Amino acid sequence: MMGKGSINHNTRAFSAKNVNKERSKYNIEFCHTNIKKVYHELFDEALERYNAKQKRSDRKIDNYYEKIRQGKQEKLFHEVIFQIGNKDDMNVKSADGQIAEEILIEFMQEFQGRNPNLYVFSAHLHMDEETPHLHIDFVPFIRNSKRGLDTRVSLKGALAKQGFKGGTRSATDWNQWIESEKQELSKVAERHGVHWKQLGTHNKHLSIFDFEKQERIKEVAELKQIISGSKEELSNVLHQQIAVEREMRQIRKKGEAIQQEVSELSTTNLLLKEQTEILTGDKENLLSENEKLEKQQKKLQREIANMADTKMTLERNIYAYDKDAKWRLPEPGVLMSAKTYREKYAMPLVETLKDTVKILTIKYVNFMELNERVKKQANDIDFYKNKIQQQYSRIELLQEKADDLERVKQYVGADNVDIIVRNTRELEQISQNGKQYNREYEISR
Repeated sequence: MMGKGSINHNTRAFSAKNVNKERSKYNIEFCHTNIKKVYHELFDEALERYNAKQKRSDRKIDNYYEKIRQGKQEKLFHEVIFQIGNKDDMNVKSADGQIAEEILIEFMQEFQGRNPNLYVFSAHLHMDEETPHLHIDFVPFIRNSKRGLDTRVSLKGALAKQGFKGGTRSATDWNQWIESEKQELSKVAERHGVHWKQLGTHNKHLSIFDFEKQERIKEVAELKQIISGSKEELSNVLHQQIAVEREMRQIRKKGEAIQQEVSELSTTNLLLKEQTEILTGDKENLLSENEKLEKQQKKLQREIANMADTKMTLERNIYAYDKDAKWRLPEPGVLMSAKTYREKYAMPLVETLKDTVKILTIKYVNFMELNERVKKQANDIDFYKNKIQQQYSRIELLQEKADDLERVKQYVGADNVDIIVRNTRELEQISQNGKQYNREYEISR
């Protein structure tokens, strides 16, 4: 019986529903060679001889396997199926089924010898279906051909070489060869005590092939269904993959935006830290200056107090100028000359007045200078108080930004922020080193 040929089915790369997978271990593989390798072994030398004769490159054959596969005259390979009895009289699980297995094994061992022009590359005995049966796949070929390759694919030529030439429509070369093989199978069966029961016409014998053909159609339908389901599943997977990729792109964009924001915040944080350090230093300096000013102010206040005391003393002395006798010129005596009066009374008083005026002038000048210094110190104190207040305001603003940065750390992660800060510092250090190198390079030139 002729089959379409399904290597995947024969090797059980694919199993149909009627296959009992638990019994597949009892199947026998007589041979299984890659068909492309078979074509190379059979036809490469002939192909080389053929191409060497061609004067036109368009008539040369690059790949004989592909030429046959794409052509319509010949098939790549042919398959025949041999079976004894049916599931009722030769069931694989029965003793008769075991006999059928032995008959088919012996038949297969003699097959290639009887058919030298049919290159068997795959042969399998199946014991995992209802009835034992044999799949034989072969490439028909002829040698010393007068046209085309001298060794080429030809079913008709191969059967003719083995003595089978077509006659009537029913007695074709193929039918003759099949009938001959069935006779050979019956001879092997008779040696095992099994006689071929003739069922009538040749068409009735083809019922097994029809069954196998129907099974192959089912297998193809199942394969198409599996392929369709796989395509649908693949489509769903592709849609899911596209959705995941789209979501990943959005996540990456958000991540980049967050990273950019964190980078900006980290840069801002660095600036804030630097400004905080500067402001803290300014604050300490201002406090120190303020403390100095306060000490100077207290000192000036003490000096002013002393000056006030001096003022009160001077005010008291003003009355002394009117009442104290030493500030009065006595009346000249009757016999006292003007010179004597001048030298004894007038000049000493004048000298005393001059000294007093000098002292008063110096104290007044000192008082005015102290007064100006007090005013200046008061202005400086007010100025530094304002500066301190501004520093307090800036420190509060920096503290708010520092709190915002802590919130970013909680959201993004302190480790990520620290990494970004560290990387930013390294980039700044590299940039500074580059600027320093450029300056040194300019200087060296």
